[in-house]
Amino acid sequence: MRRLAAWCAVILLVAGVVYVGIRLCAEFRTAVTPVLLALLGTALLGPLYRRLVKAKVNRSVAAGLTCVAVVAVVGGAVYIVVAALIDTGDEISASLRNAGQDLADHFGAAGTSLDDIAGNAKELLSKFGGTAASNVISGVSVVGEAIAMAVLALLLVFFFLRDSHRAVDILRSMAPHDAGDVIEAMARRAFDAVEGFMRGTTFIALIDATCITVGLLVLDVPGAVGLGALVFVGAYIPYLGAFLSGAIAVLVALADRGFVIALWALGIVLAVQVLEGHVLQPMIQSRTVQMHPAVVMVAITAGASVAGILGMLLAVPLTAAATGVLHELRALYGSPSAGASPSGDTSSVDS
Repeated sequence: MRRLAAWCAVILLVAGVVYVGIRLCAEFRTAVTPVLLALLGTALLGPLYRRLVKAKVNRSVAAGLTCVAVVAVVGGAVYIVVAALIDTGDEISASLRNAGQDLADHFGAAGTSLDDIAGNAKELLSKFGGTAASNVISGVSVVGEAIAMAVLALLLVFFFLRDSHRAVDILRSMAPHDAGDVIEAMARRAFDAVEGFMRGTTFIALIDATCITVGLLVLDVPGAVGLGALVFVGAYIPYLGAFLSGAIAVLVALADRGFVIALWALGIVLAVQVLEGHVLQPMIQSRTVQMHPAVVMVAITAGASVAGILGMLLAVPLTAAATGVLHELRALYGSPSAGASPSGDTSSVDS
């Protein structure tokens, strides 16, 4: 009973600290969010920055060039995606409406509800946007806050890259003298996990989006580029994002090209998902922290409940970092007890 009471006290204390930490992060989200995004950006851009430094480029110049390259690539990608979605948005919406009508004709009320959702998509989105904007002063302040966080995140990426060689000294200066090695090991393991996850996920998302886009173009499905963009963005939300983006692609193919083409589109989506799960994931992310799908789904759900879509995007990298820290702690403190020395066994026998 004493042990049970002690464990209950520890669990309550940890839960209280976690809850207070989450509430503080929510209150200071305008400062916490750019820091988290900057850490993810630093993990993704670290290899490019290190290559520039190895090429005898000044650290400040290398960090500045990396940030400029990011702005150019991200800005160009956003422009292409937005332009594709604007050009094909009406076409995709009409295809979803037709798909809902087809389902209504074949399955009755279930298809009618889907048709209603597709027909009122703009109204639903406007209502959602109005509800989100009601928590701030005005819509202008929301846009200004988003721009400010993006600029702050970009500046933090610059400073994190430029001063990355000082990170170990800063951690050691903040840690107790006898805990410096442990904290450094945990920090390195967490950052390596996030870095590997971000690079692997980006590469896998690019392959998935390219394969599905090419397949939809071959099938002459309308809005193939926009659907491919949705696949790329959805790949950063494991399992759920791929399911939703693939379902939309199949529905669009069903509405515009018929049942046979929809089956072909479904086959392409399933083939890409099988390729990702059985080939790309083991090959590309074999050196990163491997997490069970159940852990990933729980992390995504928790992130969505805390911070919505942003929480869903940040949940898996943060969980990967936490898993890396736990593995490092197990490696540091689990090996002495797990692998007891033979001399210890001999002494116990002799005694």
